[in-house]
Amino acid sequence: MIEVGDLKKGMFIIYDGEIYRVLEASKHFMGRGSGLIRTKLKNVKTGLVREVNFPSGDKVPEAELSFRKAQYLYRDGDHYYFMTLDDYEQYALSEEEIGDAKYYLVENMEVDLVFHEGTPIGIELPTTVELTVVETEPSFKGDTVSGGGKPAVLETGLKITVPYFIEVGDKIKVDTRTGEYVGRA
Repeated sequence: MIEVGDLKKGMFIIYDGEIYRVLEASKHFMGRGSGLIRTKLKNVKTGLVREVNFPSGDKVPEAELSFRKAQYLYRDGDHYYFMTLDDYEQYALSEEEIGDAKYYLVENMEVDLVFHEGTPIGIELPTTVELTVVETEPSFKGDTVSGGGKPAVLETGLKITVPYFIEVGDKIKVDTRTGEYVGRA
């Protein structure tokens, strides 16, 4: 059991008999009374996000998970296929189980497969990934003076804002937690 005041983004808990990933957790105190812990939880199986308020001091069970290194192989329809690096077993995860991580997956990339009771329930991405720009506006001389950026589409379909000097075909690093441009690869 973990106290709700200790919940942090990325943790997995069991709530209403389902496994949830904590997307946000913040503490709110009201006058003299005890505080509230406001959380945003994402159901690992269904992908639904719900907001739950816990009274300060409550405890929730932490989900017992295991992580195994795996390699992303390919996508076939609505399923993404991974191979564990220790025993070379293949696992398929649905698009709902992958969630927004699909925008960062490139074939042969290494990820952590998340298991609960021997069943894969999701993946953990590395902090940054290298992706290729496939579509962006051309840059013009003097664009860098104004700062800001321009929209770009990456090889996985992810749309982000990049600096003006980035061109089509450039490899860039993207933060998987925020979806923002980090730098050139």
